[in-house]
Amino acid sequence: MRTTFTISTRGPALYEFTAEVSEWLRAAGAGDGLLTLFIRHTSASLLIQENADPRVQHDLQTFFHRLVPPSSDPAMGWITHTQEGPDDMPAHIKAAMMPVSLQIPVVGGCMDLGTWQGLYVVEHRNAPHTRQVAAHIGP
Repeated sequence: MRTTFTISTRGPALYEFTAEVSEWLRAAGAGDGLLTLFIRHTSASLLIQENADPRVQHDLQTFFHRLVPPSSDPAMGWITHTQEGPDDMPAHIKAAMMPVSLQIPVVGGCMDLGTWQGLYVVEHRNAPHTRQVAAHIGP
């Protein structure tokens, strides 16, 4: 079984899509297996992260920005790929440091996530984007 999830973003943030994946698994009649998610972009990432307190997502975004600021920041003067804006190359760096695929066990048609875990697309670019996440469940 496979599908593609479309996630609309509005700039740098973590966008949860746990419910969409759960609904797909339910509707598809998934049993037991391994779910693989893969984001089809080089300037966004995937994370499994806490979904109970939105301050977690805020603090992560603040950390990512401090770790890799825009190329307009004086500390980033070494960046040469700047044609697509000051957020582009830093977005590629963040995507290279974070997962672009996830594997989640599925038991009885449900993701075997922890109590406070959710699935997120992490948008690294400033402008809105439409992100595609390929999903596949297999034995």
